Amino acid sequence: MPTSHADVISPLDVARKIPGLLRKAPRMIKGLMMANSTDTSTPLGLAWAFEKSTQEHPHGIALYYQDQQFSYSQFNQWANRIAHHFLAQGLKKGDVAVVLIENRPELLVTVLGLAKIGVVSALVNTSQTGKVLTHSINLVEPKAIIVGAECVQAVTDVEAELTLDSTQRYWLADAPTLEKPGRAPKGWRSLAKEIADCPNYNPPTTQKNFRPDGLFYVYTSGTTGLPKAAVFNNGRWMKAYGGFGYTFNLNADDVLYATLPFYHATAMVVCWSSVLAGNAGIAIRRKFSASEFWDDIRRYNASAFGYVGELCRYLLEKPASETDSQHRATKMVGNGLRPSIWGEFKTRFGVEEVAELYASSEGNVGFTNIFNFDNTVGFSPMPYAMVKYDKEAEAPVRDSKGSMIKVKRGEIGLLIGEITDKTPFDGYTDSVKNAGSLFTDVFKKGDKYFNTGDLMREIGFRHAQFVDRTGDTFRWKGENVSTTEVENIMTAHVDLAEAVVYGVEIANTNGRAGMAAITPHEGHEVNFGTLLAHVKAELPAYAVPLFLRVKMAMETTGTFKYQKSGLKNEGFDPAKTSNEAVYVLLPGTQEYVLLTAEMYAEIEAGAYRF
Repeated sequence: MPTSHADVISPLDVARKIPGLLRKAPRMIKGLMMANSTDTSTPLGLAWAFEKSTQEHPHGIALYYQDQQFSYSQFNQWANRIAHHFLAQGLKKGDVAVVLIENRPELLVTVLGLAKIGVVSALVNTSQTGKVLTHSINLVEPKAIIVGAECVQAVTDVEAELTLDSTQRYWLADAPTLEKPGRAPKGWRSLAKEIADCPNYNPPTTQKNFRPDGLFYVYTSGTTGLPKAAVFNNGRWMKAYGGFGYTFNLNADDVLYATLPFYHATAMVVCWSSVLAGNAGIAIRRKFSASEFWDDIRRYNASAFGYVGELCRYLLEKPASETDSQHRATKMVGNGLRPSIWGEFKTRFGVEEVAELYASSEGNVGFTNIFNFDNTVGFSPMPYAMVKYDKEAEAPVRDSKGSMIKVKRGEIGLLIGEITDKTPFDGYTDSVKNAGSLFTDVFKKGDKYFNTGDLMREIGFRHAQFVDRTGDTFRWKGENVSTTEVENIMTAHVDLAEAVVYGVEIANTNGRAGMAAITPHEGHEVNFGTLLAHVKAELPAYAVPLFLRVKMAMETTGTFKYQKSGLKNEGFDPAKTSNEAVYVLLPGTQEYVLLTAEMYAEIEAGAYRF
């Protein structure tokens, strides 16, 4: 998908934004200095920031949840009791505790209490079960586990495989535990009861948490394979607090609504740090609901919200209403908003500022849309490069001297982040995975860069557009096909709400042919004729999907990432596609037709020359 002229950013475009930026400049400068500091002797991090907000705004509402609300002072004292309890249990800085609780106050206060004493919270995905859950827990060698009642059965089912001290298993009732602590199951300790008589003053350990000290383990999404635990230290958190939080510019009158799962960095790091940077309030919901999203925004009088791209698409899928823009939420912060819906979303819902950002749990480079341009992940002051990438060789291109080659404005390249004192690579728990994520001798002897694995378009003035994951391309007819770009084209069709594109193997052919799982808008039927005309007009012939699978709902992870591995494994075999219709564009034809079992057998027997 080519870059439109409007998406290329020039110095003149930036100059037009200067008046608005000047109003934010003092906070932004302060935040960027905080984000880029390399001081390892000054206390900082989540616990430090929360205590700072409590001192500055003790009676302000820190957290809203259902009918509950907690002032900064109340929430801080609750976290302090948790901190003092675990100190008495012998936990210390650098130890790890698994936290497995769905979005509710008990999750955030537990993480905060542990942060105060330097204990690293392993934020396990609450939907995990079986071998995946066992792997995630054992991987980080925890000294304790704190589990919400809603997740206890999953842990109980695998307890025989866990390498965990059975005396350090804590349970929290699925209720407002300050008033209703409940009775823990056999073999579990009630955290709410055990902290009841603990001190509520700030522990001195908060002042002993420094930039290199661990804060979280954030697990990479399990769309394929077993999750990896990425180290997230206090320094990384301060980069979000200063770089994103101070730029987003919330204040004590603001409320940010967050319905994303807090085991994921977008909610736990970006949203919460943005709130704390302005002594604002955060309103949370157990799970995302498209039908109740805007009602909640009005209920909490939220002025901002956190998002990922697919959340926005789900909101657009709901029937339009005259109340769509009747709220004060004019700002949004998150990632993954696709250009195909960017303008429509802003217009329909009255959004004025899209603080789109780019970062990864394990990476060392980030972008944020401080200038509020459309269709960009934003600006980065960090040392990075976008380099030419050979998709066939799955490696960066190097010149005759062995150096990588930077792309020009408007071109697509692999994003790499230079590893420096200010932009370190904290890595994974797995040293093998760490080694595979690094490039050396990139532009000069001895330099090191982190491989983000993401293809980005350089659009000028240190701004970028996300294009694709390197692993999300496939090769067909000797050409590389970008799944993200094909998805963007397909979802621009009037009938389609979602499209997930991937490559599938056809017997007796080379490479992988394009296939798309598609979901129509509610109340729509797919017009295959106009869809084919649309993709042929917008895509080169080799990128037009040959197979379509109609799904009424897509399977996603808790962070709305598509589960492509299952789709790829099932391919276009009608016997494996869960009674969902599959259509094929046969060679030499001009229409998608229903794929039958007999036709599938003929394709596999080589009866058609694709």
